[in-house]
Amino acid sequence: MATTQIAVIVLLGLLVATHIHITEAQLGVCYGMMGNNLPSHSEVIQLYKSRNIGRLRLYDPNHGALNALRRSNIEVILGLPNVDVKHIASGMEHARWWVQKNVKDFWPDVKIKYIAVGNEISPVTGTSYLTSFQVPALVNIYKAIGEAGLGNNIKVSTSVDMTLIGNSYPPSQGSFRNDVRWFTDPIVGFLRDTRAPLLVNIYPYFSYSGNPGQISLPYALFTAPNVVVQDGSRQYRNLFDAMLDSVYAAMERTGGGSVGIVVSESGWPSAGAFGATTDNAATYLRNLIQHVKEGSPRKPGPIETYIFAMFDENNKNPELEKHFGLFSPNKQPKYNLNFGVSERVWDISAETNSTTSSLISEM
Repeated sequence: MATTQIAVIVLLGLLVATHIHITEAQLGVCYGMMGNNLPSHSEVIQLYKSRNIGRLRLYDPNHGALNALRRSNIEVILGLPNVDVKHIASGMEHARWWVQKNVKDFWPDVKIKYIAVGNEISPVTGTSYLTSFQVPALVNIYKAIGEAGLGNNIKVSTSVDMTLIGNSYPPSQGSFRNDVRWFTDPIVGFLRDTRAPLLVNIYPYFSYSGNPGQISLPYALFTAPNVVVQDGSRQYRNLFDAMLDSVYAAMERTGGGSVGIVVSESGWPSAGAFGATTDNAATYLRNLIQHVKEGSPRKPGPIETYIFAMFDENNKNPELEKHFGLFSPNKQPKYNLNFGVSERVWDISAETNSTTSSLISEM
């Protein structure tokens, strides 16, 4: 067999192997719509498909987006927005109606994987008025999903942020704030009993930008050359892992050691505030895409992760919130994130692609 043929077979094998790892990494992208210049829903879903992005987070049951998702084979986190949580908590009839109109009417054409009941509801933020409705809403949606015959297909959870964590250093000592335990403990118990993961929004950017004197930029960007935190036998070279594992530790302390985590948001802004640059965002995103294949020191293995967000959204505030997109509203990519072969695979380099093409042409 000719040397070039052997080389091509080896390279193609590497491409296939890498694609398998990408699939295992379970990467998705959040589809936010807070912009007045965004593409149509059908164009957006076509962009997901053309870039081989197989998972999507939707923040509310927008029927235009859900219709565009039909038969796309894209797995979806479907959001039940905060404005509806109190209503859903008030009675099963409301939960049944919501599930019928926003889930069952689209199933199985739309592959809804999770329902996120509320986003970042917390006793210590401006959403505190919703905290007493969080668990009743979770329970009602869970029951309605079961009644619809979808209990084995769709998990019901909620998405939280790191403000609920009181101690995160070292990661093994992670714990929820004492003044929120009345809120978090029932959520963790519900997820344990229903075997659903906790959805967690993890942003090393905000930890770094709020405390640059103690948190180094390389630690936040996955580029630290050495171990930064030695936590018993576990070694941490990046802040993402440390934050993630502190939540695992916090859940274990509250009887949720069996509860998994889906990273429902992570990203880095390209402008608008301290440390928000295109270079930093590109570095973070490239390294995040690679890193989530590996898992954390506490939980090795692929981490289901959703990058925030698909587009820059010009109706968001403050300013930095406008600049989290992977794409500009005209669908042009902001970064060379190495989507790969025909720009469809997340991380195979352009150099590998051109080498493979030239070898094939010589066969």
